[in-house]
Amino acid sequence: MRIGLRIVFAVAATSLCCKGSAPSNAASGTAPPGDLSPVPDRPPTPVGQTITTVRVQNLGLTALANVPVTFALPFRRGDVPAAHFVVAREAGEGLATQLDRKVSHTDGSLRHGILTVSVPSLGPNETSTLELVASPTSGASGEPLSIDALLAAGFSSEVALDSGSAARFARTSDAWLAGPLASEWTSVADVTAGGHPLSVRFDVRWYGGGRARVAVTVENAWAFEPGPRNVSYEATFRVGGRDAWSSGAIQHYAHARWRRVAWWGDPVDVHVAHDPAYVISTGAVAAYDTTIEFGDAPIEALRAEWNGLDTGPMSAGLVEEYMPATGGRRDIGPLPSWDALYLLTADARLRPVIEGSADLAGSWPIHYRDRTTGLPPTLDERPYMTLLGNPGDAVDPESGRSDAFPECTACDTPLHPDSPHQPSLGYLAYLLFGERAHLDELHFWANWNLLEANPYYRGFASGWLDWNQVRGQAWSLRTLGHAAWVTPDDHPLAVYFREKLHLNLVRYGSEYVRGPQANALGLLHAGYAFVYDVEPGDKRGMAPWMDDFFTWTAGQLVSMGFDEARPLLAYKAAFAVGRMTAPGYCWIFAAPYTLVARDGPDAPVYATFAETYRATVDPPERDLPCASEEMGAALDLAPGEMTGYSTSPTGYPSNMQPALAVAAEHGATGADEAWRIFSTRPFQPDYRDEPQFAIVPVR
Repeated sequence: MRIGLRIVFAVAATSLCCKGSAPSNAASGTAPPGDLSPVPDRPPTPVGQTITTVRVQNLGLTALANVPVTFALPFRRGDVPAAHFVVAREAGEGLATQLDRKVSHTDGSLRHGILTVSVPSLGPNETSTLELVASPTSGASGEPLSIDALLAAGFSSEVALDSGSAARFARTSDAWLAGPLASEWTSVADVTAGGHPLSVRFDVRWYGGGRARVAVTVENAWAFEPGPRNVSYEATFRVGGRDAWSSGAIQHYAHARWRRVAWWGDPVDVHVAHDPAYVISTGAVAAYDTTIEFGDAPIEALRAEWNGLDTGPMSAGLVEEYMPATGGRRDIGPLPSWDALYLLTADARLRPVIEGSADLAGSWPIHYRDRTTGLPPTLDERPYMTLLGNPGDAVDPESGRSDAFPECTACDTPLHPDSPHQPSLGYLAYLLFGERAHLDELHFWANWNLLEANPYYRGFASGWLDWNQVRGQAWSLRTLGHAAWVTPDDHPLAVYFREKLHLNLVRYGSEYVRGPQANALGLLHAGYAFVYDVEPGDKRGMAPWMDDFFTWTAGQLVSMGFDEARPLLAYKAAFAVGRMTAPGYCWIFAAPYTLVARDGPDAPVYATFAETYRATVDPPERDLPCASEEMGAALDLAPGEMTGYSTSPTGYPSNMQPALAVAAEHGATGADEAWRIFSTRPFQPDYRDEPQFAIVPVR
């Protein structure tokens, strides 16, 4: 008996359809050879011409003058050459503009930076469009604002707990921004609750005069302190001697953190809307479909839902509390649906959702900070660190040193992390808004995905990800790629994440692209790829949708400029493309829940898609003309309707869409034809409510 595709078909959504036919496939054939045709880079914007625009909106009820606006932005390679700055213009007039350069492309041009612009005036609810241009000279003059001057102006901030312990912002701080328009420092202080050690991180951004923005992050995250546990307390956050926020009772989970923001002096209630097309063109994010017209309904619905949630410390927000839960979910995808919706609309009503979700990513127990370095502990320093394994697995057999974390007692939490079902948390918020705490959040998740593995499976300090489920590899590699791409060049973890990405790409190349686990179909035969049985124990079936997640990740790495991922994408693209175009495989079945791809647990992967098709699809359906009226009737679907919930934004064809999009974007063999068939099929999802898979080729 073959895998139960009939079960999937029986519950697949049906829709009204006009009759028609689609391209049919021949009777047999092999996968097309994996290859990528060269896709030329877009020429950089000439210096002095508009690179992109941003819209600055005053959300308050009073007029603002000389208002400082800080935001972050990724840039295309070459748009801001080395030794150049970015200057904002309003109606052709240059504005005072400070650039804090964070990351450079390999040619020295700016990849990611944080901008502070002084906008002369903004009336209530007024929006001003700013043009950003590259300039050989800075748009802001003067000495950087100093922390001594801030303290001399009377600034203070503290977090006090009901136990009597308090942490205070101090002069000994680490600079994040430095310039005449804005300087920002991070100060770290210890605090205790019930005798248990916590820490408070103050991120203070000063705009001069009596105006500063203060963010505090309270962590229960020391990695190697004895006796890690949950702790209860009440907290008061004070700025300038006044209460800015007070909590009720907080049950602070072990290895978790929470964050709150307040102002010293007059707050600046402005919103900066980025141009989604430009952000996408930088390669920093997936190529979401900018032609979707959302309207107000999904935006208002999401805002109302967010406002009705518990978003206090240790809450989950919009993310599934039990992360391993299966099924189509809006938090799973290249980005969560709310991030994708914000990216495409840049609507001010959603900014609290995006920043708040990045803050609440701190609620999960994945935060491990080494007190000696102030950073997440790295595999380079502790190659036997692990969260999965016996105590002995954490012991270095040569030195006898154990890299085990202290046993966690009284650490119950309703929030359960999981790499195979892990959303992207914190990345988009940091990419567009530049908050240091959100960069930290990205680092915590990327590192947790590395250290959770048994050290013997991950190659110790190599940090290999191929031990995991295929979807776990996909999302972990995605998060690692994000960290490698956006971590500032001078950050202590920049080289670490880039090296771990490199080592993983070498691993995939040597084992799966050119090595012993390569196969003619291009499917990823790694980790727990073959997990489904046709007959008990035969492990003949794999999940093509998981594989599609991984193919998208490989393509996204290429889009981000990691050329080392090109062979991996070329290999993986063949699997998605072949299911749409290969002779002997009908594309109606291109996105099943399960694909039978070998004869048994020790058998090789089939050499042709035709073999896979005949092993997966039962007669008489498999022998009917592809996409015909007869096939549709047999499947209880309309002609040309794909199986696997074709009209659902989280259905298996939707899971496949990003893989086909990156294959076509980067010129994979046969991908243009595969995308043509896929994108012109008569039944497609409405992505307006959940656009997390609404990805298209961009060239």
